[in-house]
Amino acid sequence: MHRKKKTAKDWITFAIITFIIIGGAVYYVLFFTPKNSLELYQELHFADNFEDVQKHMLEGYEDNFSEEDFNYIQNNVAKSVSQYTVFEYNQKSYIIMTSPGTERLKILTVEELPEEVRQFFLELSR
Repeated sequence: MHRKKKTAKDWITFAIITFIIIGGAVYYVLFFTPKNSLELYQELHFADNFEDVQKHMLEGYEDNFSEEDFNYIQNNVAKSVSQYTVFEYNQKSYIIMTSPGTERLKILTVEELPEEVRQFFLELSR
């Protein structure tokens, strides 16, 4: 059985194709997906239609954002855009307000959630 030997040209072609595929994926993630709350707000507010926004929904969670919600965001200007993270522990929950629109997250405030708000977030995540 005779195998064709790979030439330098074959390896260079393979490397270029691989670079284009990986580079395209990285470019898409970096420039076409929102990275923080401010970019997400801009994406929602300036989207052409509801279908464009649905591509940002995690699979299985599409029912959590309706076209009515989209229309409200489209037709109103936000007074502010905030970014929050909730840390859930066995007996406590903390909410951390971080800086939207910055390259790296900066903590603005940390608060323990009251029990009723904690329960709200627990039910929301189910």
